[in-house]
Amino acid sequence: MPSFDIVSKTELAEVQNAIDGVLREVSNRFDFKGSKTTIERKENEITIQTEDKTKLEQLQEMLKGYFVRRKLDPGALDWGKEQEAGGMTMRQVVKVKQGIDQELAKKIVKAIKDSKMKVQASIQGDELRVSGKKIDDLQAAIAMVKGLNIEQPLQYVNFRD
Repeated sequence: MPSFDIVSKTELAEVQNAIDGVLREVSNRFDFKGSKTTIERKENEITIQTEDKTKLEQLQEMLKGYFVRRKLDPGALDWGKEQEAGGMTMRQVVKVKQGIDQELAKKIVKAIKDSKMKVQASIQGDELRVSGKKIDDLQAAIAMVKGLNIEQPLQYVNFRD
């Protein structure tokens, strides 16, 4: 029975390359000279710390731009709350989304079932498996899921006959 998987994976090596690019640009920019600006990544979390709100907003835009340059979807970034840190600085924790959470998976499965397509969708951990009798039905299911306007980037992998 033909099937495919819907996953959401972000390449962490490319995320690190994007962060390195932002840090290079920060070291060269005149408006960041002498500022206490740091960007650190631990696993799926990026911590941005700088002096004021305007610099924080500039860093957010730069990070999104470098994500696009590295062919990563900026929708994979889950922006945390901006908070004041010690020493008159601002901090923001950004999570890199990996995998499909249960709530989103249930929403996608419900949308597939409501569409009355001849496919079955099942949740398998942090990914979805969609199977059906015809490849055309699976391709229609991919098109339908793409049309749902989900903010998180999704990949369609393991398309099997």
